[in-house]
Amino acid sequence: MDWSDLLAAVALYFVLEGVMPFLNPQWLKRMMTALAASPDWYLRAWGLLSMSIGVGLLYFVRA
Repeated sequence: MDWSDLLAAVALYFVLEGVMPFLNPQWLKRMMTALAASPDWYLRAWGLLSMSIGVGLLYFVRA
């Protein structure tokens, strides 16, 4: 892996992060309000699941 791969991944992350605020900002505001009211264990569980899926996909793509 070289630096161009890392920069491409960061650029793709920014593109994906910007899709929901661009398409439906009101829904995103409601979702963030709901997330702020969620217990910590719930957010940690979703974070762990998200990281696990990301690592699995990265392993699959790079293998």
